[in-house]
Amino acid sequence: MKNTRIIDSAERLVRSLRRTSAGRIHDKRICDEEDDTFPPGCVLCKDTGFQGFEPEKVCTYPPKKKPRNQALSAEEKAENTMIASIRLLVEQVISGGKRCRIVHEVFRNTTAQFDDLVMEIACGLQNFRTTLRYNTFA
Repeated sequence: MKNTRIIDSAERLVRSLRRTSAGRIHDKRICDEEDDTFPPGCVLCKDTGFQGFEPEKVCTYPPKKKPRNQALSAEEKAENTMIASIRLLVEQVISGGKRCRIVHEVFRNTTAQFDDLVMEIACGLQNFRTTLRYNTFA
């Protein structure tokens, strides 16, 4: 099973959670079918699974691939490092949602839409934990 999430890397929160899909479906196809909407002017750092996904009014940053029999320039390497550091924060938020054992193990419940509910609860718990950890209450 696979879920597509939109993560706010500045606040380390899950901002959007899409429906659960079969693991065999490609990431870009899921996004094309969902018809995601993004606020104008936002920045989207995407991984290689979303190659070709270019939403309107959004600045996207995919990692640069090394050309065949050539090397990346120092500027392209620095840009890839920056994208990787942002992706690291995103992956940490995703793995935080997988602290719930029901999410990261084989899901055998066949009740309709129950898998979406489980993922929504796990992401909500991750957001709650992050909010408590990084926000100071006066």
